[in-house]
Amino acid sequence: MAENSTTERGARVVYIPPPLYYAAALAGGMLLNAAFALPVGGRPATAILGAAVAAAGLAFAWAGVAAVVRHRTTIVPHRPVARLLTGGVYRISRNPMYTGLTAATIGFGLLAGSWWPILLLPVSLLLVLRLVIEPEERYLTERFGRSYVDYRARVRRWL
Repeated sequence: MAENSTTERGARVVYIPPPLYYAAALAGGMLLNAAFALPVGGRPATAILGAAVAAAGLAFAWAGVAAVVRHRTTIVPHRPVARLLTGGVYRISRNPMYTGLTAATIGFGLLAGSWWPILLLPVSLLLVLRLVIEPEERYLTERFGRSYVDYRARVRRWL
């Protein structure tokens, strides 16, 4: 096969692990909150809600990771994918790891009692979309052809 074959390379993404985009929103939000507090009201209910949303998000992301490991492919976007996953949480979202991390970031912001991580999240999402998801989708279309196109038609990117 050719050296640039989609079976020998992964998506052409920026080599920043996607969880770091979410961690940046959370850490940046907490730093901003220390300088310019933007508190979430409704305590303790919003803290309880935040814990539940964070736990659900992490569980959803973990389910995506577990499926990838179980099917012996990779979670690293720039590595070649062995197979297209379409079952389990991948029936609900094409990106359960990113969707789960999004929910977890919202949950942690609520739990911490600050709007800043939630307000910074759209920047992280835009970066994940442009630098990770779109290159992954181009790669998966090239790698799996009609199977991926059909999958995209029936399963949403997020939820």
